Amino acid sequence: MGAKPGPSILASRGQHPNQMETDMTNLSIKTAMAALLAGSLAATAGMPAFARADGGSVDPAKFQERIEKRVDKALNGTDATQDQKTKIVGILKAAFADMKPLHAQRAENRKAMRAALEAPTIDPAKIEQIRVEQMKIADDSSKRFTKALTDAGNVLNANQRQAFFKTWNDHKHGPRKG
Repeated sequence: MGAKPGPSILASRGQHPNQMETDMTNLSIKTAMAALLAGSLAATAGMPAFARADGGSVDPAKFQERIEKRVDKALNGTDATQDQKTKIVGILKAAFADMKPLHAQRAENRKAMRAALEAPTIDPAKIEQIRVEQMKIADDSSKRFTKALTDAGNVLNANQRQAFFKTWNDHKHGPRKG
């Protein structure tokens, strides 16, 4: 882009040079936060949470059971065999196990972003680095989950696959708040 307008031009527009820089810094922070939020949402899209709202871990046995129930529900009414169901459950369990460390990294990045934003001095480079890391985690999670769904879909015939994904995608996590 071009050079910054000089102080006399800014003054004629009713803006002080320092105020404009502050406004741009605030805009950059808002942009970084929006990107971080988008990355967080993308990282969890399509996968159940690995932690409760109070920060405690979900019981692994209950989580495994939940995957099995969700697969059974999604394949209910199809002619899928028990072998197909077992393969799909295995694919999804492996995917969620692979994504668990990504969830932990995402949580650490949220803490780092909070610390960076609460620091006495805002470091835009550090905030951008955290944002980039968060987006990479979101991308890695999305790739892994997409691969799992593709692999699961390949276990089924066309009719089974259509029924499975229709039910899988209609899954509700309860009422939305806010």
